[in-house]
Amino acid sequence: MTAAATVQRPPFARWLATTNDITRTFLSAGRIPGLINMAGGLPAPETFPIAEIASIAREVVETHAHEVLGYGPIEGLPDLRDALAKRFSSPALALTRANVFVTSGGMQGLDLIGKLLLDEGGVIAGQFPTYLGALDAWRPRSPTFRNLVIDDPAFDAVAAIQGAQFAYTVPNFSNPTGKMVGVETRQALVDAAHATGTWLVEDDPYGTLHYDGERLPRMIELSARARPGEAYAGPVVYMGTLSKEIAPGLRIGWVIAAPEMIEALTMAKQGSDMCTSGVTQRIALAALEAGLIERIQPQVLDLYRRRRDALCAAMREHLGDWLDWEVPVGGMFVWAVGRDPALNTDLLLPHAMAAGVCVTPSSVFDASGLNRRAIRINFTLNEPERLAEGVRRLAEALTTMQAPRR
Repeated sequence: MTAAATVQRPPFARWLATTNDITRTFLSAGRIPGLINMAGGLPAPETFPIAEIASIAREVVETHAHEVLGYGPIEGLPDLRDALAKRFSSPALALTRANVFVTSGGMQGLDLIGKLLLDEGGVIAGQFPTYLGALDAWRPRSPTFRNLVIDDPAFDAVAAIQGAQFAYTVPNFSNPTGKMVGVETRQALVDAAHATGTWLVEDDPYGTLHYDGERLPRMIELSARARPGEAYAGPVVYMGTLSKEIAPGLRIGWVIAAPEMIEALTMAKQGSDMCTSGVTQRIALAALEAGLIERIQPQVLDLYRRRRDALCAAMREHLGDWLDWEVPVGGMFVWAVGRDPALNTDLLLPHAMAAGVCVTPSSVFDASGLNRRAIRINFTLNEPERLAEGVRRLAEALTTMQAPRR
């Protein structure tokens, strides 16, 4: 044995022991023969505007080669920032380039917020259950999580976010629950952010995936009404992405916030990836200017609405003895809760995988890992027939593990 083989390497960082590999599981599930993946927040590949993106990409490289193949501005291409400011401006919300920051996907925005605002042990007030990607992004900073249970009739927004480094919400079709946060609660959170000075992160990757009912105002718009007509400088940090509107492979997201936050994000990003791809930024800009999203969105919404309905119909047929759920009015997910508190969906997952279906257990949406009674089921990726078969397999897994029924 050589001396090098006996040398003990330094251990990995402690936070790695607190995370999970469920995201890797569902992203790789498509490579498992015969497995029906209903776990991830994955769009349907048939919605990707392949021909249009291919044409735009060629033109972008031929026309803007020096710009897009070199390093670019850390905060994003000026033209794209202007286009995003125009897209999200409204009579209530006045935005300029100084309010817009381009990220390499929505996840980078979450990572940079943690980098900016969290010291070890810092408090995050997060909408509960909480998006697992956000929990993963902030875990290396060993934060303290305070759950915002906004469905609680006794919810007090000021008390809930007072003293936190920031509050985190997904008000439109929340990941994982698919629920819509009502206008009154949105306004209460905005008022609390103004009253306490707490940054309020409004993560909105699913806002355009609205199938039924009335659209509600963004919290950043509600915040802007405090100073109508002025360039936005309030406490709401609005985040979005093209991953659910065009394609996740573009890795284009954005943050819209007060100029001081944009400046701070720029400093944080220079120590991350330096700049977002100029190629994909130019593709995104051309797609926005050409109205590509508006052209494809009706077909996308119709497809996803039909898949949501197919999933819920199959669940009514096969899962009603075990689970309760609500039909979401938008987004990508159905959140199903065990009718019996004894249901443990961590134990269900290996049975489901053995039956040929992958879903996401609720424990990964809880920083403490204690919420094990529910599952998140995606309906956007699979055709109705596969959704029905996936639900049948899930019922088989519940039967195999002898899950408690009502």
